Amino acid sequence: MNTRYDAMFHHLREQKQGAFVPFVTIGDPNLSTSLRIIKTLIDNGADALELGIPFSDPVADGPTIQAANIRALDAGVTPSDCFELLREIRLYAPNMPIGLLLYSNLVMAKGIDNFYALMNEISVDSVLVADVPLRECKPFRQAAVKYNVAPIFIATPNASDDRLRELASYGRGYTYLLSRAGVTGTETVAQMPAQGAIKKLLNYHAAPPLLGFGISQPEHVKEAIANGAAGAISGSAVVNIIEQHLDDESSMLKQLGEFIENMKQATK
Repeated sequence: MNTRYDAMFHHLREQKQGAFVPFVTIGDPNLSTSLRIIKTLIDNGADALELGIPFSDPVADGPTIQAANIRALDAGVTPSDCFELLREIRLYAPNMPIGLLLYSNLVMAKGIDNFYALMNEISVDSVLVADVPLRECKPFRQAAVKYNVAPIFIATPNASDDRLRELASYGRGYTYLLSRAGVTGTETVAQMPAQGAIKKLLNYHAAPPLLGFGISQPEHVKEAIANGAAGAISGSAVVNIIEQHLDDESSMLKQLGEFIENMKQATK
């Protein structure tokens, strides 16, 4: 399973590069602009995409991503709209890994089995359900594996050995390694976890760790990779650019393109 992630990491290892993965909320600030934003991320060097579906209570997210959710909801964007846009993105980037970061209500609303069957049908590669703890993940991960969708798990900086070993056994695709405790956002910069945490994940045969939370500068990407991570995920810094240019789409796309290029360059 997860051939797109496997192919991406294999290619990057051969090129001696890490992965840079931007996050945006689908439908922010509206569907048509969102599609152009995501195409800009792809065209300027993103190795994979992590995308959110607008939700009223994104408890793992800080104020920047929460505002993106509100903009999309105010624009009338629904989960069904997001699934249709995902189909367009897949046609535009047939080989790029595409993951979703979302909340359990969105899965439960369709029924767990039906939701993962749909993800398979629209070629979503992975799903991270941010508000389901490891001890309650069984029905989600079993459905994910059944439908060839990688279940992604979060490794926190203070996780015990037993927890790291457990999530390593469940996860596929990649492991979302947090640089710090708390919620998403650039208000608190990334902190590099001890190399030991990454080594443990690798020793436990976890899916490749990507460092997230507080990744906003090329130096953060370089440091993550120097510490052994397979790459980095940046969300709030990307969404900040969207927020700062809501009245000037051309400038927004230009700034986004330059940001992605610089962050990708830092993986080399």
